[in-house]
Amino acid sequence: MLNEDYMKHLANMDTNTLEHLMDHFGQDIWNFAYSLTKNRSMADDIAQDVFLQAFLNIASFRGEASVKTWLLRITRNVSYNYRKSAFFRRVLLVDVIRSRGQGNSAEQSYLEHEATNEVWRKLLSLPTKYREVLLLQAKYGLSLAEMAHILQIPEGTVKSRLYTARKKMFSLLKEDYCYETV
Repeated sequence: MLNEDYMKHLANMDTNTLEHLMDHFGQDIWNFAYSLTKNRSMADDIAQDVFLQAFLNIASFRGEASVKTWLLRITRNVSYNYRKSAFFRRVLLVDVIRSRGQGNSAEQSYLEHEATNEVWRKLLSLPTKYREVLLLQAKYGLSLAEMAHILQIPEGTVKSRLYTARKKMFSLLKEDYCYETV
């Protein structure tokens, strides 16, 4: 994990700073932006803006949170700004899953792919405030404190949203299971 000393070191480098940040956090930032906007093109633009803002404001990094948390917070803010803009269009995510391994049959790989896509569709059907807490915890492994920092809300609110989000996801997934067994 990158720390404040590393960021100070990067702040003194002119040409490599942006590249270092993108190498270490690029995929996570793009994934988070994509999950908030549900749009690949917009996620590309947001990721670029996030790293540009990080590069321009690297000297302001105070080390109160991890670099990853800082970048995810910037990503959330930029994503919300994009969503408020006139160019925002809602698009349903169909995530491309890379091959699951060599031991699976084509049928098994297809079924796993479809199940994963269905979970993503259900997740993306949730309101943003629930979707983002689930992603920050499950995908990025952030603590309640880190999520509260990124979302700029109290930890109690994070806990409440996480509880509600899990309940909603369980309900959505249970609906599908009930239809399949009938």
